[in-house]
Amino acid sequence: MGLFDLFKKADINEGFREFRKQKRAMLIDVRDRDEYAAGHLQGARNIPLGSIDKATSAIQDREMPLYVYCLSGSRSRKAVSALQKAGYKNVKNIGGIEDYRGKIVR
Repeated sequence: MGLFDLFKKADINEGFREFRKQKRAMLIDVRDRDEYAAGHLQGARNIPLGSIDKATSAIQDREMPLYVYCLSGSRSRKAVSALQKAGYKNVKNIGGIEDYRGKIVR
């Protein structure tokens, strides 16, 4: 990772395409429940950032690829850090739904 990679914004469109190609992965929306209910990516599971510590009971496999998003990418960045500290090995922040160009599930 180079210096400029630190400032590179995650591309949710690319991240969602990558998630869909996986046979066994989980897409996690860390926004609040009302934000999730207003619209989310197809297949996403809602685990709000404030409840991310409870993910360990919901996600047993620490090797499963996890794709995490929020509104802008800020909360998902914090969630990814928390999940990595909890021992998850394959966690990726894919950014914010505000930049998503596909269909939103309501």
